[in-house]
Amino acid sequence: MSRLRRVLLGIGVLVVVVVAAGLVGLRMIGAWNLVFTNRSHEVRPPELPQALGRPAFLVFTKTNGFRHKEAIVAGLERFEEIAQRRDWSLFATENGAVFQNSLLENFDAVVFHNASGDMLSSDQEAAFMRFLEDGGGWVGIHAAGDSSHEDWDWYVDNLIGGLFTAHTMGPQFQEARLVVEDADHPATRSLPDEWLHTEEWYSWDANPRDHGMRVLVSVDESTYSPWVRWLGNEVDLRMGDHPIVWVGCVGRGRTLYSALGHQGAAYETPEYRALLEGALAWAGRLEGVGCD
Repeated sequence: MSRLRRVLLGIGVLVVVVVAAGLVGLRMIGAWNLVFTNRSHEVRPPELPQALGRPAFLVFTKTNGFRHKEAIVAGLERFEEIAQRRDWSLFATENGAVFQNSLLENFDAVVFHNASGDMLSSDQEAAFMRFLEDGGGWVGIHAAGDSSHEDWDWYVDNLIGGLFTAHTMGPQFQEARLVVEDADHPATRSLPDEWLHTEEWYSWDANPRDHGMRVLVSVDESTYSPWVRWLGNEVDLRMGDHPIVWVGCVGRGRTLYSALGHQGAAYETPEYRALLEGALAWAGRLEGVGCD
């Protein structure tokens, strides 16, 4: 083999190794679907447990966008612990075909646990909307409010109240002060008036208050750096008034969104554990009032 051929072969092997390592890296960090767009929608629904009792919660973790792998695992463990302790039924799936009327009627509330991307077909979206309007509950966690949902106008308008703009970068994760604005809600009544939390802080182009949402918790922007600083660019993410957990109504349906929960460690903090348990209890109409 000539020297030139050996050099070319070496370069070819190096390229293959680099590409393979890059693809593995995309999988590991959860960014595969950001590069290779996935708009798949399941048509065959999962089989529900025969022993599914009430109250029952559906935890949906499908990710056709960024996949928060660590947070999904940690959050599922937390939800299962809460359900077992409270004697609730819980069913977790990534199969979007569960969103049909005859299956959703088995649940009191649905959790979009870091679910992202184009998750549901138009028929599945319609079934979810009917479920809420008829009195079902919804809890959205972190990525449920990111930019991957922006093509679903109804979802953005009725559940989030604004389009996601960006999250903090440089640094990405920062400790900040959270302030409870409404201590009478089941999701917040066990929380201190304020506490410190480390998060990837989200911002939106509109304030959910302007869409009639009831803000439960806000973040003090003076306690962290609300900027994207990346590759020499700077983007100001300040909202001034910066809600981070809020509730609303869709018909008779109760909705609660929390932007907290990117890292698995968040689900081990006593404050977030209490918030999630109260959120489920309220969305499932087991505690509190609203949307009647």
